[in-house]
Amino acid sequence: MRRRNFIKGIAISALVWPLVARAQQSAMAVVGFLRDAKAAGSGFLVDGLRKGLAETGFVEGQNLTIEYAWTEGQSARLSTLATELVRRRVPVIVSSAINATLAAKVATSTIPIVFAVNTDPVALGLVASVNHPGGNLTGVNYLSSELGAKRVGLMHEILPKVTDFGVLVHPTYPTSAPYIRDAEMAARSLGLRIEVLNASNEIEIDSAFAVLSTRKLGGLLVANNTLFTTSRKHIVELTARYAMPTMFVEREFAEDGGLISYGPDLPDSYRQAGVYAGRILKGEKPADLPVLQPVKFELVINMKTAKALGLVMPSGVLSIADEVIE
Repeated sequence: MRRRNFIKGIAISALVWPLVARAQQSAMAVVGFLRDAKAAGSGFLVDGLRKGLAETGFVEGQNLTIEYAWTEGQSARLSTLATELVRRRVPVIVSSAINATLAAKVATSTIPIVFAVNTDPVALGLVASVNHPGGNLTGVNYLSSELGAKRVGLMHEILPKVTDFGVLVHPTYPTSAPYIRDAEMAARSLGLRIEVLNASNEIEIDSAFAVLSTRKLGGLLVANNTLFTTSRKHIVELTARYAMPTMFVEREFAEDGGLISYGPDLPDSYRQAGVYAGRILKGEKPADLPVLQPVKFELVINMKTAKALGLVMPSGVLSIADEVIE
């Protein structure tokens, strides 16, 4: 009798378990993450996104699935990936940087999009206004490109005898032009010269550093771009090979061995985007969520790299640093 009841219990479990599993799957919230870059090198941004989602009660693998859409260096795939996320009917898309956000905007006018971009979203046509976005988009504007003048000033303090600096940019990236403009204005006011170096792929990054050497430029500023972010270890290696004092946008470059970085706390910006994505999953509308601004800017100095370059860091610069890596 007991054996028959046991077998009967197994049979019932076999019938019920698929229903339970499907119910659990259907209870999982879903967020699409679109980025025009390689997955490798972008982990620190994803960590920030996960942290923000967790703050609103959504934990990946427990009650949340994140559908990752990476171009893996093939930017031409961006619109296809955006369309695929829309086809899957994800409840919200988090778009990383400008190109991904523009692709998501073209792909849907109904699915909520939470962006993380480094320039004015009103000027880009993403939202009607910062305080009242008014459509299916909102997010974080981390204002990275507007800090070019501050970075030039810091480099001048560190390298007072250098008059010629290079600026490495992606030639077609929307924020490259304002970054160059700000850097050139600051350079002129200080009696310095800026030479623009373009790179739209890893081979061109190598070529740009070769030009740095032949032109005898004394310092380099690397602008913000997804290509540079995911290639940061290689770029840092090149700065060491060419003994080139270099200013970066993201602290992760300094942590990986770059000389100095100044810019917004990007993982925290993506945390803010994650919080907004979680709030939208709970029913809030992007039109009612004001575009957020960065709350923290960081100056990070790698003293080990400074010593390797034979640089004595000015006390004034050290005194305002948020972190000094020994």
